[in-house]
This record gives sequence, structure tokens and C-alpha cells, in this order.
Amino acid sequence: MRAWVLLSAVLWYLIGVAWQRFSESTSKGFIYGKPGHPVKIYVKLHHNSPVLVCMDFKRAKKETVDPSYFWIGPNEKALTGSNRINITKTGKLIVKDFLEHLSGLYTCTLSYKKIKAETQEENIEKQRYDFMIFAYREPDYSYQMAVRFTTKSCIGKYNDLLFRVLKKILDNLISDLSCHVIEPSYKCHFVKIPKHGLVHELFIAFQVNPFAPGWKGTCNDSVDCEDITNRNILLARDRIEEFFRSQANIYYHDFNKTIPAMHFVDHSFQVVRMDSCRPGFGKNEGLHSNCASCCVVCSPGTFSPDVDVTCQTCVSVHTYAAKSCP
Repeated sequence: MRAWVLLSAVLWYLIGVAWQRFSESTSKGFIYGKPGHPVKIYVKLHHNSPVLVCMDFKRAKKETVDPSYFWIGPNEKALTGSNRINITKTGKLIVKDFLEHLSGLYTCTLSYKKIKAETQEENIEKQRYDFMIFAYREPDYSYQMAVRFTTKSCIGKYNDLLFRVLKKILDNLISDLSCHVIEPSYKCHFVKIPKHGLVHELFIAFQVNPFAPGWKGTCNDSVDCEDITNRNILLARDRIEEFFRSQANIYYHDFNKTIPAMHFVDHSFQVVRMDSCRPGFGKNEGLHSNCASCCVVCSPGTFSPDVDVTCQTCVSVHTYAAKSCP
């Protein structure tokens, strides 16, 4: 039986019984340095970094004689080629499968020669470029929703029965997406409706969450599981929105003038997206304006112990992605 049909039947029974990012790039995706200014770059967790060029854009347009490149990583040690670090002969750096602990300051020193044509005198020129790289991940989405139903009275068991049946219907509607309804609640209020007098209404609120029991089974060993859970929660949001839209259509087109006393209040459906970040990550629009919607790795001096949206201060933390304060 379709969900809207089931709810309609319940309503009639009750009456009968009483919602990679980076800052400096070119069309080729290269990130150039800026003399005297660190360039902020955001790399999605488990993805490759963009191509970092050990040169500024103006220098890249000029002839450079005998260039050499020296990269230093966040641990202040020289970077060499490995399975994760790729440095080309022209000084370009790519960090593969980026992880939390790889966040930090990457510095490259470009050395090259300036030669006086008339004397062939050679001078060594050096320029340093700083890149601040931060791991980020997408926030986990959930949706806070609210609806209203009319009722005959604020007293009686039928209000509670409607509330429980509605939750069960919604859970069944999205169960295949590993989503579920959490923190459901309702209150009954008297509402003065223009030209209709005083009406009793149930104000129902609930959250739709993508982490129903067994949700990890949907990930299929994917490292970007938030992409899967976020896709599922978006589908769940759309299904629930369509469900309540169908409730309004039922009473307009099917029941005509015989609308039951307990029915969905048209246009009462409201939805707000709620973001959360995994431990070790948080949002900071002031510090990370180019990735304001991202969950960015917590920097040294901060930590995030649980599913929240901000990193908290802790002066004893000296690493990235801290989940506790020693």
C-alpha cells in the first residue's frame, strides 16, 4: 500500500473512532606561488592535490636559466619522490591520496641564474613560495523538518496515535536509503484562523538522519562515504517532501468538502538543512573563506571531539585533525 494511501486511511480511521577547492589556479588547474604571501589550498580527503608550481605566474612567463627547486613539507623535512609525493623535473608538486596529517605548510625555494650578456657574469637568484594546504571533507547533511496537522482536540489518544503512525510511515518511506527519523516531537496549539475561528493543530517536528542502523553497509568500502550518505539523505528529503505534497493534493482533489478533522495543513511543510563535521574537522568561515561550506581539518591549537561544526581551542594540541585535548 502506498504511503499516502496508508496515512489517509489512518486519518479516516481516527475520525471514525472519535532539506576541490583552492584559491589560486589557472585554466590548467595549476596553482602558482605568490612571493611573500602564502597561498591557501583545500584538498578533499583521499583525493590528489592540484599541481603546485614552484614559481609565480609572472616568473613562469619569463625565461629562467638553470632553475632548481627545493621542496620542504609540513614536518620541515625535504620532500622527495614517493608513492604519495610526486615532484616533476620542472618543480611541480602533487600530493596523492591526501590525508589529514599531510595538512600544513609546504615551502618551495626556486633558484635560478641571472647572466649579464656583456660580461657573462652569473648571479644566483632565489625566491621562496609558501603553500598552506588543508585537508577537507564534505559536511554530513541531515534535515530538520516541521509539519502541522489539524485535530479535533488537544486532549485524547488519537493525537499520539497519528504522531506514531506518521513516524512509522516516514521511516518506511526512506528505510532503503539507510535514513531514519530521529528526535520526533509534537505539541498541540490553538490557532486563530481568519474567517474560520479557533482551530486545534499539532505542530510536529523531526529530524531526518542518514545514519540508520547498518548505514555503513551502503558505503561499499568507499573512502568518500559522506558522498554516498549525502546523496541518500537528499533522496530521503525529496521523498518526504513529495509525500506531504501528496497529502495536500488528496484533500483538494479527492475528498472535496468531506475533509477529515485530522489532516495535513497545506503549505505547513518546512525543511532546513543541518550540517555536521566528523571528529577532527570543523567549519571556520573567517579562517577558510574560500572553503566556508567545507569541514576543514582542525589546525594545531584546536580540536573537534565529536560530530559538531566547529573546532574548539586547545593550546596543547600541536597536530592537525586532533580529536581530543590532552
